[in-house]
Amino acid sequence: MRIGLTGLAPTIEQMVRTAEEAEADGFSSLWFPGGPQGDPLVAMAIAGRATSRIELGTAVLQTYPCHPVLMAARAAAVVAAIGAPGRFTLGIGPSYGPVIEGTLGLSFANPGRHTDEYVRVLAPLLRGEPVRYSGHDYRVNAGPPALVDGVEIPVLVAAMAPRLLRVAGEHAAGTIPWIANARAIGEHIAPRIRRAAADAGRPEPRIVAGLPVAVHDDAAEARAAAAEQFAAYGQLPSYQRVLELGRAAGPGDAAIVGDEDTVTRQIEALFEAGATDLWAAPVPVGPDKATSRERTLVLLKNLAAA
Repeated sequence: MRIGLTGLAPTIEQMVRTAEEAEADGFSSLWFPGGPQGDPLVAMAIAGRATSRIELGTAVLQTYPCHPVLMAARAAAVVAAIGAPGRFTLGIGPSYGPVIEGTLGLSFANPGRHTDEYVRVLAPLLRGEPVRYSGHDYRVNAGPPALVDGVEIPVLVAAMAPRLLRVAGEHAAGTIPWIANARAIGEHIAPRIRRAAADAGRPEPRIVAGLPVAVHDDAAEARAAAAEQFAAYGQLPSYQRVLELGRAAGPGDAAIVGDEDTVTRQIEALFEAGATDLWAAPVPVGPDKATSRERTLVLLKNLAAA
């Protein structure tokens, strides 16, 4: 199974150490969040030079604050700094109103249109193609950045609504949804993005499913811990929609929790529903959080090696 972890850490040194440990443990990937408080790309470039195999991806970088031509140049710079093509994946998304409007002071009036146009500019540039595009939000005439050995830098879109799933399938390498459970992937995400990719003659898209995971004998306690840690997502309309599609009342209900056998079955169901990767966010539970987290990591490591 292709299983990765969140690369979030409070310092660059810890982010690099996390990457080294994840690679040694056999995980396929690490996914680094981006936000107005910090940019993970420098740390990812350093982590890439300190490792040799593990995929490093963003989950996700916000599109609104960065023009797609500049975003393409930034991605190419990370690949050049790592010195090995094929190990960096650019996950992008529009974020959500409280960040874009409340924190950054930008309009969030048309996130679907904005992201649609953004991907139509960005993805070809990262395939090494020049872009001439005239849309509502972007009018671009630009050449591609210098790509390392001419290798395409894949783009994943944080797509959950039908329009962006179509765009991701037609123009990008796939999607990287957060808190979309097996039902939401199997009944909504996978059919739409696969059909869009097939209709456009594109390769089978990746579906990198991000979910909280906790191996714990008391499933109710584990769900409560996940619900508390990720409560903010239950208040945001885009995530409320994907939770509803998965028939989950909140992030805790979407989380993968239980003992080793139960969690294994839920992860297998996620892949059977159409996920190509699991991006796991381990949730510590109970008074001994370090031991709880280690139990989760041990199971995920064993599944990654299977």
